[in-house]
Amino acid sequence: MADKFISRGFVGKRREPEAAKANRIPPGQYLTTDFPVLSAGPTPRVSLANWSFAIEGLVKQPVKWTWDEFLKLPAQTFVVDISCVTKWTKLDTKWKGVSVDTLFEHVELDPKAMFVTAFAEQGYTTNIPLPDLINGRAFVAYEYDDKPLAPEHGGPARLVVPGLYFWKSAKWVRGLRLMEKDKSGFWESAGYNNHGDPWKEERYS
Repeated sequence: MADKFISRGFVGKRREPEAAKANRIPPGQYLTTDFPVLSAGPTPRVSLANWSFAIEGLVKQPVKWTWDEFLKLPAQTFVVDISCVTKWTKLDTKWKGVSVDTLFEHVELDPKAMFVTAFAEQGYTTNIPLPDLINGRAFVAYEYDDKPLAPEHGGPARLVVPGLYFWKSAKWVRGLRLMEKDKSGFWESAGYNNHGDPWKEERYS
């Protein structure tokens, strides 16, 4: 791309009093130290030999990486808070992966691209406005707590979009499709909110 996306990064682990932590919990949420497992279907067992990640749609030239190629991309450690629509919030989760900004540096976006469909194993999709993915807002993770991302949490790789409810962070992600118009994904078509901002309690439509 002619102009690189600005990646402001994510903050490191914070030490703060309980009152300050409470201010980081969106309305209607409760704090958990567990990591609940919620999925739309059975957990797939993905062969890394057959795995790939693609960026397609409204780009000048689509790009695709194999697993080994993806691991060679510049990676970062991200420490973020995550909130599930089922009302749990987990603070300071630690991931390793590749910023979406870094991925988009490998393609030239069509100026008409305004929305993204993240697509994953088993036909799962979720829709996200492009601004919610760029400028340090999202990444594709393949490690959690310094270990390879477990299949039940979306391994080998999942999209992580901390600013939106966690169903937007597609497990077993296989690519991003750039689009001019918004198109509802799996849960959005089933009645979940089309955007999913936890601070606005955008849970259901």
